[in-house]
Amino acid sequence: MRRYQALTIAGSDSGGGAGIQADLKTFQELGTYGMSVITAVTAQNTLGVQGIYPLDAEAIRNQLDSIGEDLEPSAIKTGMLFSAEIIKIVAEKIKQYNWHNLIIDPVMVAKGGSPLLQQEAIQTLIKHLLPLALITTPNIPEAELIARMPIRTLSDREEAARILNQMGSRFVVIKGGHETGERLVDLIFDGEKFVYLESKRIDTLHTHGTGCTFSAAIAAEIAQGKPVLDAISTAKAFIQAAIEDQLGFGSGHGPTNHFAYRQRQRLS
Repeated sequence: MRRYQALTIAGSDSGGGAGIQADLKTFQELGTYGMSVITAVTAQNTLGVQGIYPLDAEAIRNQLDSIGEDLEPSAIKTGMLFSAEIIKIVAEKIKQYNWHNLIIDPVMVAKGGSPLLQQEAIQTLIKHLLPLALITTPNIPEAELIARMPIRTLSDREEAARILNQMGSRFVVIKGGHETGERLVDLIFDGEKFVYLESKRIDTLHTHGTGCTFSAAIAAEIAQGKPVLDAISTAKAFIQAAIEDQLGFGSGHGPTNHFAYRQRQRLS
């Protein structure tokens, strides 16, 4: 039986709902062996981020080298990279080890509003990391920052997706979670055509880590050799189940339920 491997390069969330913790839970639930490189340690819970402590450059390089010299990830997912220096190190090591199937979740702001990416790092992400990406998965505010344009309509999102594709990302998924209305639409662009995935809005505060979980699910499926659109569709179903079957932990923006998707499969 073949064993699939995926690597997450992201920050640690002490509350367990996002970051490295969410990624590894998602990998496991989708049958992919997870590895991690921690870029920063955060003190956070459902109420917000109380502290961010980035690791130094040597610690990040050594972690990446430890993976690259011994293990073989079939997909790599980046989350919170925090600074321009860390982004450059990650891009350098991806090229050094000839890693493919990079999924970028451009983590910029926490659910409670705390910034998770330094402002000057955005241009570094555009210059050094986006050209290496198979898939980039921004939400609407993140897409606005990267594409440098306001997004108010579906046509705006299509234009932003074209811009990110021109920056180098082969596929772009602009998520619809920040839309208003009963139905949400995730927009997918492959450089030629658009695909739209609809879902029902769930009225809940418990959405902490949805972006991390969604992109990690894509990475887990890509690591197994699934086609991109199939991987995104599975990730969409995974995060929808995780939001619908909420855990209700904490007093603020609680975590999603990473067990829900597999539990539903067992019952079906």
